[in-house]
This record gives sequence, structure tokens and C-alpha cells, in this order.
Amino acid sequence: MVLSTVRYLSRTDVHTFAFSVAANAILSFFPFVVLMMTVIRRVFHSRVMYEVVLQLLRDYLPAGQDFVIRNLNSMVNSRQRVQIASLLILLVTSSGIFLPLEVALNRIWRFEKNRSYLGNQLISLALAFACGALALTSIALTAGPVSFMEFLLRGYGTAFIRMIGFLMMKVFGMAASIAIFFLIYWVLPNGKIPARVVLPTAVIMGLLSEALKYAYILALPWLNFQEVYGPFALSVTMMFWAFLSGLLLLAGAHLSAEEHLRNTL
Repeated sequence: MVLSTVRYLSRTDVHTFAFSVAANAILSFFPFVVLMMTVIRRVFHSRVMYEVVLQLLRDYLPAGQDFVIRNLNSMVNSRQRVQIASLLILLVTSSGIFLPLEVALNRIWRFEKNRSYLGNQLISLALAFACGALALTSIALTAGPVSFMEFLLRGYGTAFIRMIGFLMMKVFGMAASIAIFFLIYWVLPNGKIPARVVLPTAVIMGLLSEALKYAYILALPWLNFQEVYGPFALSVTMMFWAFLSGLLLLAGAHLSAEEHLRNTL
């Protein structure tokens, strides 16, 4: 089964799907983060939640964290039309992520028919909203206890509060990541898939994605994108990371489908 998945990942169409997902993920990532930071600042008015988002960005991005955060802060502080533009871009690029993913997952599960363009748009928007809700929930669950401890300690134990906040951020962030994997595996294919079939795979892929991120960060000095791509090194670094994440997602789907189809035949 593992060899079958390795052979699957070596196919050219799988790389095409993964690169398509990666390109649209990069296009949608910044509008998504800008909108989330804007909601936290202007709707929830939560300093701690905002700081949790910044910490998540430092932890999630493989490189160029300070540059990205500085520019995101500038965009959030800018005029309202920037946030409106972010929303419009997100509406377009979210379907760009989920459209090739649906086709790939339908092939993996041997579903012959893809959704219509409108159907995929609706599913894409629902999944984008669900991902945003999961992200905000994980941020709120991290920020709540941190705010409570800050209130109790009143300026003391800053290092302890930061450590607890970091650990909670990792736990809730990983839980949100697993939930997103599960929703994509379960909801996106155009056919019925039992939740119990894809849930274990979602858990494994969510944990593996964290391990893959650190392996990728360790490999960056050897990849040496800065020397090859110069000013575009950060964009290439993020694009390649998104591509690897896309391959990981498809590998998990293939493993769960192969096991389920083998057991049902």
C-alpha cells in the first residue's frame, strides 16, 4: 500500500494538481490572514488574539517571518478598501485551491463525476469559511487562558505565560490542522465517504505536516533559494512548502482510499 502511494506521488498529474493547489494557496494565504487579523482587531478588539496570530505566523512560515508580519501589519492598518480587496481575492482563489483538489480526490476515490463549477464554488466557499472558523477558534482558545493568566499575575511570570501560550498554540493549532485535513478528505470528494475511514488519516497527516515543516526548515540552508532566486527567494520558499503540503494531503487521501477500497472489494 505504501509502495502504491509512492508510485501515485510520482505521477505527473499528481504533481500538476499539487502545483496548482500550491499556487492558489499562496495567492489566498495573505488575503486570508489579512481578513482574520482585521476581524480580530476591529470586531473582537483582542490584543492577545492578535499576538497569537503573529506567533502562529512566526511558527508556521518556514522563512521570512519578520518581513511577512511587518507587511501584514501595514495592510491591516491601511484603509478599508484593502480588506475589501482581500475578501474579493479570497473568494476567487479559494475555488482555485479546492477545484483541482476535488478532481484529484475524485480520481483517488474513483468517483467518475466531478461537481459542476457552481457546485464546486459553493463547496469551496463553505470549506474556506470552515477553515477560517477553525483558525479563529484555535486562536481564541489559546488567547483566553493567556489573558486570564495575565490578569491573575498582573505583570509577573511573563516567561511562564509565554511558554504556556506557546504550548497551547501548538496543541490547538495542530487540532485545527487535523480538522482541516478531515474536512477536505470527507467533504470535498463528490461522493459518500465514511468519516471513520478518513479520520485516522487526517490525524496522521496533521501530525506529519508539523514534522515535515521542521524538516523543510532544516533543509532550507542546503536548498539555498536565496542564491538561486535572489529577491524572489521568499516566494519560492513558500511555494515549494505549499507544494510539499499538497503532496502530503494527496498521499494521505490515497492511503485511506486504497485501504478502504481493498477492504470493501
